Amino acid sequence: MEIHLDPLDHNLLDRWQSDFPLISEPFAVIAERLDLTEGEVLKRLRRLSDAGAISRIGATCRPNTAGASTLAAVSVPEPRIEEVAAVIGAEPGVNHSYLRENHWNIWFVATGPDRAYVDESLARIEGLTGLEVLDLRLVRPFNINLGFALDGSGKLPPQRENVNTDVLIRRDREIMQALSIGLEIISRPFAALAENLGRPEEDILLRVRALSAAGVLSRIGVIVRHRALGWSSNAMVVWELPEEEIPRIGPALTAVPGVTLCYQRRPVPGIWPYSLYCMIHARSRVEAMTVLDRACDEVGLRHMPHQVLFSVRCFKQTGARVLLEKGAAA
Repeated sequence: MEIHLDPLDHNLLDRWQSDFPLISEPFAVIAERLDLTEGEVLKRLRRLSDAGAISRIGATCRPNTAGASTLAAVSVPEPRIEEVAAVIGAEPGVNHSYLRENHWNIWFVATGPDRAYVDESLARIEGLTGLEVLDLRLVRPFNINLGFALDGSGKLPPQRENVNTDVLIRRDREIMQALSIGLEIISRPFAALAENLGRPEEDILLRVRALSAAGVLSRIGVIVRHRALGWSSNAMVVWELPEEEIPRIGPALTAVPGVTLCYQRRPVPGIWPYSLYCMIHARSRVEAMTVLDRACDEVGLRHMPHQVLFSVRCFKQTGARVLLEKGAAA
């Protein structure tokens, strides 16, 4: 069921998908910017969270920085879709899982503290389902922010080119894991996080600021559930392109309004030849295909081999796993 937002809800979600104030009382700053009281901001966010409009207030971690991740797919016979989706969803490291319109019909993202954890997760899924798993490893991200304007303008947050993983220190992963799960919607969420981790609040804030400034945390803010807000016609478009063309086409595709994600992945020879991926989040199939047509014309992709995989159902949507278990230090 689609959730309808009043103007204040819309402004609250749209404006604060990124640039969350990294201070002791962040919701007080948000309230001041929106000319509301802190109590009203907290009340609205709790209501939106309970309604399913918000996944969490937290962070998205840059893939393959503190942990490892991959996009994967399986081809599931129709009668087994529920069974296989349940097996995939039961894996702790799987943070996104969707049914898409394709022979390879269940797609998921497997995450973990390292590549060995991800490999074990994929092998376990293969063993439990008896199905081949496509492992489509990330080669190069062009836009992986996961946020976009809710007004239909297609506007994206500024993209960061360089990421400095040298800032990572011991125990940063426990902070990143907590932010992937989400902050409490209370007046001092970082103090609550610090108490849970047995560390001073200022230490937590210093590390979050450092990880954000370095790009290890790609976004901090309100992580919305776009499907619940009416963005239900979401297409993953995959392109078969010459390797040498991808560095030019990737950024150009990202610049097309309505294209919300774009990245290069390894193909699987003889099975899955596609190496450039983009996501189009739209409110209707007509809108999504209009964006795709514009992208084909503007970027010169009209005659390039590609497939359009609309998502039919979301099985799972959570934050990434970067720790072996909650509270374990890396």
